Amino acid sequence: MNLFWLPEMAIKSKTELKNCVEHRDQAFFLGIRVNLKTMSELIDVVADIIKNRQKAVIANHNLHSLYLFQRESLLKAFYSRVEWCHIDGMPLVALAWLFGHKAKRNHRITYIDWMDPLMERAARQKWRIFYLGSAPGVAERGADLLRRKHANLQIRTAHGYFSVEPNSEASSQVIRSIKEYEPQILLVGMGMPRQEFWIHQNRKALAVNVILPCGAAMDYVAGAVLTPPRWVGRAGLEWAFRLLSEPTRLWQRYLVEPWSLVVPVLREFVKSRFSVSKVS
Repeated sequence: MNLFWLPEMAIKSKTELKNCVEHRDQAFFLGIRVNLKTMSELIDVVADIIKNRQKAVIANHNLHSLYLFQRESLLKAFYSRVEWCHIDGMPLVALAWLFGHKAKRNHRITYIDWMDPLMERAARQKWRIFYLGSAPGVAERGADLLRRKHANLQIRTAHGYFSVEPNSEASSQVIRSIKEYEPQILLVGMGMPRQEFWIHQNRKALAVNVILPCGAAMDYVAGAVLTPPRWVGRAGLEWAFRLLSEPTRLWQRYLVEPWSLVVPVLREFVKSRFSVSKVS
């Protein structure tokens, strides 16, 4: 386990190198890479990928993913291959700022806030959306609400309760369904790290332009999970609201996992300060 593994050390092709050079907004800290983008800027990234008929995964990082990143080699492999990665959570904004990057509050992008403007743009541009995830019935209920809100939105869903084992028949059927629909955007909401593992294992077979691991995005839209007031999110207290709403499921994520990052953060901070002083 090496928390200070850096994605740039995993660059294996000219394409990946070009990608790193072009993304001037990248921030590296604690072994991870994030792009400091606002919501509108990230939607423009999606639009450019689709317009240019490219293929990209736009992932996200929060404290939970940072914790898992330390422990799951497959998750490190997933993040080393994604083209874009935005910040999901104020603690990551604070950490980026701590390590000298120009991170701001509006660089925090959560799907609770991003889903509506993304769907509005999709409806306007006539992008087809495929949502994979949530419990049976939940995704379609959320999709119905989105269709009512955004006229002409083209969206199809499939629940996330299937075997994600490599080459399983259920997974192969899901991939065939996605291919038949020919979407520009695939949202995968099966929880972290399950959704990331599935995307990583099946990326080559997914005939879409943009792949978005999105957690409980549709659960919030459908009302299956209580949506925090947006001022709570802006204040950086969304974790507290979620903990109070689902204490049994989330107590370890919010009360235990962050403590594992204290020593690495302090070590990296001291190391970065010492390096600056040495150069000066």
